[in-house]
Amino acid sequence: MDTKAKKALVEALLFVSGDPITMDAIKNVSELPETELRQILDELISEYRNDARGIQIVEVANGYQMTTSPECSAWVRKLFASGTPNRLSLPALETLAIIAYNQPIIKAELEQIRGVNSDGVVKSLLDKRLIKIMGRKEVPGKPLLYGTTKEFLQYFGLKDLSELPTLKELNRDEAA
Repeated sequence: MDTKAKKALVEALLFVSGDPITMDAIKNVSELPETELRQILDELISEYRNDARGIQIVEVANGYQMTTSPECSAWVRKLFASGTPNRLSLPALETLAIIAYNQPIIKAELEQIRGVNSDGVVKSLLDKRLIKIMGRKEVPGKPLLYGTTKEFLQYFGLKDLSELPTLKELNRDEAA
């Protein structure tokens, strides 16, 4: 298989997956060595960026995914505007931030930080698959532990949790 065919194969896998696809999954399907795959992905990412295409390839949620380029996002949003809005409310964003920075966390700890009951918001975030139940805390009553999901990383365009801004970075942005 020549380089052009290998690129086409990787591109096709990214296109049909819809969700981020890991390097291991691409390697298993394509049977290409990881070093060659990394080179192919780097070249594809660069080609899509340099050719100002309507889609791009990004590294997100420990994998690679085709997404709409930022330049075209307004028109894509307009196309899907008739559907249910995919925005998160301020209480949902606040709850999600607390969970992301303190995971695993139980609801009582979450509510202590927020100062209000969080039943509805937690249910909504679970329904949207942005958080998940990670187990139970070994204390009396064994409350559920919550943490973020792969969909959370995808929603915010993060490779992993280490890309979350630190509190120092957030405070600096507020001061600016």
